Amino acid sequence: MTRKRKRLAIVLAAMAALGVGAAFVGFALRDNIALFRSPTEIVKEQLPAGRRFRVGGIVEEHSFKRGPDGVTVSFRVTDMANSIPVSYRGILPDLFREGQGVVAMGQLDSNGTFQASEILAKHDERYMPPEVVKALKASGKWQEGSAQ
Repeated sequence: MTRKRKRLAIVLAAMAALGVGAAFVGFALRDNIALFRSPTEIVKEQLPAGRRFRVGGIVEEHSFKRGPDGVTVSFRVTDMANSIPVSYRGILPDLFREGQGVVAMGQLDSNGTFQASEILAKHDERYMPPEVVKALKASGKWQEGSAQ
């Protein structure tokens, strides 16, 4: 084998090893990636149960209910065009309330209820997560100057 062919074989082997390594990294991270969805996107796409993602919007007025155990809560998240029910078991952030921005991480169950494993609320009276603002603007319900 000539020197040129040896170099080519080494380069091809290195590229194959890098490709396999990248595939392993992608496979390992696949379950940790949680994409953001608005309620309208969830309704339109009809996402399968069990897929992990984030949903964001506004906590719908008069939708908050606390379970008899005091730890389980349910509410609806809306982008002013569509809304989805959310169920969460745990302690809510101090700033969580109806009419405020929220981002929840979790998955849909077979009934179409979003089972949240984590709830994030806005941290002051003017901030709203950029994903929520984008979703509200896309629905045509965003009013300039109302936040951020």
